[in-house]
Amino acid sequence: MRIGMILDAVFPPDPRVENEAISLIEAGHVVFLFCLHYGNQKQCEIINGIHVKRYVSNKIEYKLSALAYTIPLYTVFMKRKIINFIKINTIEALHIHDIRIAQSVFNANKKYNLPFVLDLHENRPEIMKFYPHVTKFPGKYLISSKKWKNKEAEFIIKSTKVIVVTSESKDEILKRVDVKANKIIEVPNSVREIFYKNTKPLTKITHQYSGKFVLLYIGDTGIRRGLKTAIKSIKLIKNQIKNIKLVIVGKNSSDPILKKIVKDLQIESCVDFLGWKDQSLFQSYILSSDICISPLQRNLHHDTTYANKIFQYMSLGKPLLVSDAIAQKKLVEKNNTGLVHKEKDAQDFSEKVLTLYNNEELRNELGRNGKEFIENTFSWEQTSKKLVHLYDNLNS
Repeated sequence: MRIGMILDAVFPPDPRVENEAISLIEAGHVVFLFCLHYGNQKQCEIINGIHVKRYVSNKIEYKLSALAYTIPLYTVFMKRKIINFIKINTIEALHIHDIRIAQSVFNANKKYNLPFVLDLHENRPEIMKFYPHVTKFPGKYLISSKKWKNKEAEFIIKSTKVIVVTSESKDEILKRVDVKANKIIEVPNSVREIFYKNTKPLTKITHQYSGKFVLLYIGDTGIRRGLKTAIKSIKLIKNQIKNIKLVIVGKNSSDPILKKIVKDLQIESCVDFLGWKDQSLFQSYILSSDICISPLQRNLHHDTTYANKIFQYMSLGKPLLVSDAIAQKKLVEKNNTGLVHKEKDAQDFSEKVLTLYNNEELRNELGRNGKEFIENTFSWEQTSKKLVHLYDNLNS
């Protein structure tokens, strides 16, 4: 089947898009990827077997995307490009990555009537409530998360199949949208075997943190990710763990807030803000750590999704410390791969760190459990089987 994936962003990077495309190609399908560029990438190229087709965009279109369900100009602009993409590449099925561009795809597809799969990477209507441009003027008055939620429900009903990342996400949709359960397929984000097999950590990084007790966080550092909790806990335990070090690999525009907390607590020597690093270095940082964290603040989005980082952590045999956001709490407790702390509770976070610090045997056990879980059950090679099955039976 000639599958047309639709992504209204630049590519690469996008691990989920790439993983899904590669799995479908390996299963015998041909994958064409519609994506955008801003004048500095090739219009067409093949990446890992994916036929990447880039359409030029600009800052005005990008800003209009936030208003996709307020002022439909973005939908009109994207529809023209998608029609061209479908026609030129003789697409036989459409795979839509998230809802921002979904209306454009549905409008374009009226001419072709192709089967289409809606891939919900996240609960966009819920998480957008936390986006700075939605909480401030003028977005606060122009962008309605309720309208986006209604649109998402409409798209779910119209789609041939829907993909979500967790069973919690599926349950949440079934409570509010009148569709059959077998229409929704779970394809969790996970980690490919290549990430954790034959890893060779850089000695520069391992030496940098040798002799330290490292808590590691990888990913976006927005306030809702919970790093305030981890930072405040360092103040509480730094006298009990003299060599404690919180290592943060990632960044966000809200970093000045986190850095000010660190400064005010006078713990600068205990916290490293490293910013974004190339993904090829993630293994080295994980292998240099003692505990890997995901202290997410709870909301409907975080309760129904997984942070991909937890699978990267587990795949390399590291114990987890995660907040009680429902999906990750259930996963960690069911597979005994880490400890769970109350969200936003620095005292509880600290107590869990101390439990792990004082019990190396427990850390090793939790790490082994996580590694075995990924290798035997939850690698991408395992979780992607549902995706392949979906496409093998899409027309049946």
